[in-house]
Amino acid sequence: MGMSVIISAADAEDAEQILKLQYLGYQAEAELYGDWAIEPLTQTLESLRAELSEQHFLVARLGDEVVGTVRGHVDDDGIGRIGRLVVHPRMQRHGLGGRLLEALERRLAEDGSPEDGSPVTAYRLFTGHRSLGNLRLYARQGYRQTAVEPVSSSLSFVHLEKPAATPYAATA
Repeated sequence: MGMSVIISAADAEDAEQILKLQYLGYQAEAELYGDWAIEPLTQTLESLRAELSEQHFLVARLGDEVVGTVRGHVDDDGIGRIGRLVVHPRMQRHGLGGRLLEALERRLAEDGSPEDGSPVTAYRLFTGHRSLGNLRLYARQGYRQTAVEPVSSSLSFVHLEKPAATPYAATA
């Protein structure tokens, strides 16, 4: 009998597993760009713990193991900022990344803008220009390219955005 993957909010006890998964997940990105000093590979446990208290983190668990994670927050302009979607390599290409992304979008929409609680108007994220699997996933999830930002001679960030779903209005 197999176990199912459960997506839930991360807590402080998940920090080490999230950091290990992040390190494992970003190895392919580092190799793709020839840069082993990217921030996801150099982040400290202390800074990740600080982020856990400042942002929404979701984890996907298979039993006790964290096999996926994503984080984000809503900025003062009502934009849901999404980052570091990571799925364990053995769990990739089974829809888990999309499930994590959708779950975080729902969580951010529930919270709204920290400024005044107004609704989220859009979701934004970015990925590297050579990260074709990521770009395909984001396109399937409704994200569209808005800008390309050159970072170095070997890396450009592709910025993507998706409008937030309009909440259903009550009818009289």
